[in-house]
Amino acid sequence: MMRDEKLHEFLCSKTDFLTEQWYESLDKSKDGVYGATDPETIKRVKAQNHAFHVKFCGMFEKEDTECIEDFQDWIKTIAKDEAHLTTPLEEIIEEFFRTQQQYLDVIEEYTEANLDVLSIRQVAAWNRGVVETINRIILEFTLQHSLATKTRLNAQREMIVEMSAPVISLAHDIGFLPLVGEIDTYRAYIIFEKALAQCAEQRLNKLFIDLSGVPIIDTMVAHQIFQLIDGLNLIGVRTALSGISPDIAQTAVQLGLKFTNIEIHNTLAQAMRLNKLNFA
Repeated sequence: MMRDEKLHEFLCSKTDFLTEQWYESLDKSKDGVYGATDPETIKRVKAQNHAFHVKFCGMFEKEDTECIEDFQDWIKTIAKDEAHLTTPLEEIIEEFFRTQQQYLDVIEEYTEANLDVLSIRQVAAWNRGVVETINRIILEFTLQHSLATKTRLNAQREMIVEMSAPVISLAHDIGFLPLVGEIDTYRAYIIFEKALAQCAEQRLNKLFIDLSGVPIIDTMVAHQIFQLIDGLNLIGVRTALSGISPDIAQTAVQLGLKFTNIEIHNTLAQAMRLNKLNFA
């Protein structure tokens, strides 16, 4: 990139215009951050866009490596921004290319006003520099966006899993663990770990485990549930199972898992009634 102080000053004088031009021409029917109608969100998006222009103008007074380094914080901030994380990546990249065209147009405007002192080679170098820099920014943004999305998904998964094994207190020493949805090996491990900890913390003597919301389990998960029962027994917590489906029963029998010394009930209501727990 050929540095040029006059072009740098010209572009810096255009930053506000570029932001307003970009936002006015934005397809606001899109989902995500670009279709936002909340005034605060719009204000934030414009500020983010303007910050981009301020940094991008610097490419005409700095070396290429310095310019990309200056963009690192901006890229990471936008990549981690919740509003941008919920916006399709292809729509964000499309806006980078629209911004690229803005700079090519502004350079053309500057060139037409200074034809007498500019060479074709110099203008071509500026245009090439704009395209190359935008491409490098897009590549880095895509990487950071992917990392931020993965981190967000992992955090959501952890939160969901954490909430998937709640031991609910029914009486001062009796608890209830409702299991709902598909249980994979990882979730079964979390259930084992959290249920033991919560039962000990709540000083429970008995725990009702209801499986009526679990459609099917594999052999590893079945083992994990029985290990949970054994673990609870070791800390002095008796267990009662309810809602065992035919598929789960078949899996347990095929594994040779024994229900000896485990209280079994057809439904949770039956378990409550037989244990004289009435919450009506």
